[in-house]
Amino acid sequence: MPLPPPPTFIPLTRTRHPWLGLLGWLLLCFAVAALGSFASRGAPSFYAQLDQPAWAPPASVFGPVWTVLFVLMAVAAWQVWRLRGWSAPLALFLAQLAANSLWSWLFFGWHLGGPAFADVLLLWALLAATLAGFWRIRRSAGLLLVPYLAWVTFAAALNWDLWQRNPALL
Repeated sequence: MPLPPPPTFIPLTRTRHPWLGLLGWLLLCFAVAALGSFASRGAPSFYAQLDQPAWAPPASVFGPVWTVLFVLMAVAAWQVWRLRGWSAPLALFLAQLAANSLWSWLFFGWHLGGPAFADVLLLWALLAATLAGFWRIRRSAGLLLVPYLAWVTFAAALNWDLWQRNPALL
């Protein structure tokens, strides 16, 4: 006679205290944002020095946009974590967070346009895979990442254009 499957351990933060889990995801996402912003301390003045396309947003737009995107990321990750716990899509989520933070260092911290462009392409691929994985688990979690994917697509185009226009600076 086969044995029954072992009981699944579900942390209390996923069941009785789900808001603590959300707080954890928010803290993680904003820790990554803080790490990236540390590299971007001189970003406004550096960005102003660059020859920019007409469609480049002013530097003041980036902070509010990223704040909203990091909140959406945290909520999406929390939704998936509550349903599945640690899973492959969350591993992809963590990988894209690392690529996201690295981009700030490459572009604004070290002024490396080519490596920053390669990183933003990697970020885009990791994010697309994360979105697909989240979508399969909970559609709303996938939908929460759509604005982020749109912004990263825009950022990749802007990164390419700035790199091509400013070879002496990037």
